[in-house]
Amino acid sequence: MKSILEYYQEKLRDDGALFFALIDPDKLSMEKGAKAARDSQDAGADVLLVGGSIGAQGTLLDDTVKLIKDASDLPVVLYPGSPAGLTPYADAVYFMQMLNSRDVYWLAGAQIQAATVVERMKIEPIATTYLVLAPGKAVGWMGNANLIPQERGDLAYACALAARYMGSKVVITDSGSGAPTIPPSEFYASVKKACGPDVFYFYGGGVRTPKAAEQVIWGGADGVQVGNAFEESNLDRMKKLVEAVKKAGKKKI
Repeated sequence: MKSILEYYQEKLRDDGALFFALIDPDKLSMEKGAKAARDSQDAGADVLLVGGSIGAQGTLLDDTVKLIKDASDLPVVLYPGSPAGLTPYADAVYFMQMLNSRDVYWLAGAQIQAATVVERMKIEPIATTYLVLAPGKAVGWMGNANLIPQERGDLAYACALAARYMGSKVVITDSGSGAPTIPPSEFYASVKKACGPDVFYFYGGGVRTPKAAEQVIWGGADGVQVGNAFEESNLDRMKKLVEAVKKAGKKKI
């Protein structure tokens, strides 16, 4: 059975870009989460991310992920807001450090708490560096982040390079759910240059239109994460966003 990282590499080789549908169990739990999973697969998404800044935990999270797995054949990767956002019913977890947090808990404490739990659950851990950009929204507030300005690709470059040197397999830059704007094209190019060919680079936050999705991929990101469009259950809008990402990805191959 291939790993999630092998799956990412395969999709990137075939399509030039990946599309991630983010399901926040705090907003879409149980049957609503399952419906979002079905809609995501129908729209052409590649991966289901499950998590959020606050999010469900315990039995509610377990049951929601079970229903999501029943509703879709797509890989389910946890995007946890804390160690409480873990469940053995997912395929993998972004084992993240928020590199630009002011709080050591998000740099090491949460990871130490979660490590043996992930081992016991036998889900695939993916070494991930998480960078929060302005305006940050809920995740910036929760993580006490020293927000990277969207126009400062040089700062993001330095952070992503540090992540690569420290062994991360994935770098995620996130402006926060519901961010009003996305960074300029040169921002993604800077981050991807720092990541090099061996580290995946994904962007999330504020991607509402096909044009914005194309800009992220054309700029240099390997994938786009979208949550709000899927929360609204607008299948036509979802499909247009996925098509934009795939169109831009194919042109990059």
